[in-house]
Amino acid sequence: MYSNLIKYLKTNCIPILLIILSIYDLRVDLRLLFDFFTLSSLFSMLYHHPLAIAVLLTNPYFLRPH
Repeated sequence: MYSNLIKYLKTNCIPILLIILSIYDLRVDLRLLFDFFTLSSLFSMLYHHPLAIAVLLTNPYFLRPH
């Protein structure tokens, strides 16, 4: 049971690390969106953090089973 989890984490450590770092980069904007959602805050987040958004959108492709 745990061996499968360890194997999964070893093979996907880079995408998981990228997800964590992207969420950390977006932490202030995400808190603002969760507290008071406005379209201007959403567009501001998309404009100022394109790399973090791209990483979060493309990671399901990298985490799929092969």
